[in-house]
Amino acid sequence: MHNLLLLVLQVSETEAKGGLFDFNATLPLMALQFLALTVILNLIFYKPVGNILDERDEYIRNSLTTASASLLKANELTQTYEDGLAESRKKAQSLIKNAQQNAQAIVSEKIKEAQQEAEKLLNDAYDQLNIQKEQALKSLESQVDVLSHQIELKLLDLNN
Repeated sequence: MHNLLLLVLQVSETEAKGGLFDFNATLPLMALQFLALTVILNLIFYKPVGNILDERDEYIRNSLTTASASLLKANELTQTYEDGLAESRKKAQSLIKNAQQNAQAIVSEKIKEAQQEAEKLLNDAYDQLNIQKEQALKSLESQVDVLSHQIELKLLDLNN
């Protein structure tokens, strides 16, 4: 306990001399030390870090500029290709439409020819049937005449 009391007395004597803020030769020394440390930290740490951050910022800016230019070029190419594709589609649709019209015209012509040929065949068949009918009638008439004549002869022979 005696030691504790002695320690308290020593602390109170030092506080009485200068207190917490003692303005002696240590204050300018601390100020010089602070300024020297600031200069050293600025040279060793802050400038290289600042340079690295500036280089990174410039790299990012250049990358963004390059990316923007590439994006514009890509958009232009896309638009060009889309325009070309639309034009190609129009041409293809036009070719398909023309081919369909040509095919329809050919089909219509073939159908018309087939109908005319079918009508001709029907007329020919009708004419041949009429000719055969007339021949059959003539043949029948001659056979009827022959049969009538034979019947007449038999009837006459029977009557005689």
